[in-house]
Amino acid sequence: MLKSRDLFAGGLALAFTVMAAVTGHAGVAERADVAEQTYPAEPTRILSRKDAARLRGNHGITLQWIDWNTRGSVLIEDSGGAWTLRAAQAEAGGPGRLFLEGSITEIGEGYFTFEGLIRITDTPDRGRLCEKRKTWHFAITQNRPYYRLREFEWCDDLTDYIDIYFVPLRE
Repeated sequence: MLKSRDLFAGGLALAFTVMAAVTGHAGVAERADVAEQTYPAEPTRILSRKDAARLRGNHGITLQWIDWNTRGSVLIEDSGGAWTLRAAQAEAGGPGRLFLEGSITEIGEGYFTFEGLIRITDTPDRGRLCEKRKTWHFAITQNRPYYRLREFEWCDDLTDYIDIYFVPLRE
């Protein structure tokens, strides 16, 4: 019997395959620079069980240039205590793409840190490419139901709002 997690992972893989077919770009898993990248196998520091539950039960990702209302997919996996994150959003009928892949190094009250790759292509303008591997910081601000990337202008002075959504948990 398939579990909802298996269906979600299959849906994410299908989304990556469709993105590759539509854009003519190599699929994410097929890109040598991504496929060969390894991330620390150290266990994720979990300082807030509530925030860990929020991330596990996430409700997708958005980049404002692509679409606020149609969320992309986020897959969180736990391999021996080391959490990884893989996410993508694709512009419907257009070339815009968002992709994240790496390790979640720490989950604290209202935040998490992510070590890995963020790539934005062809949005808001065709030909735009922003790609960087580093330690990134996401946080909840003003009681919003999402974690927002705190590095706003990391590429070409445009402000990129990358948000990972969750359902607020009852206290």
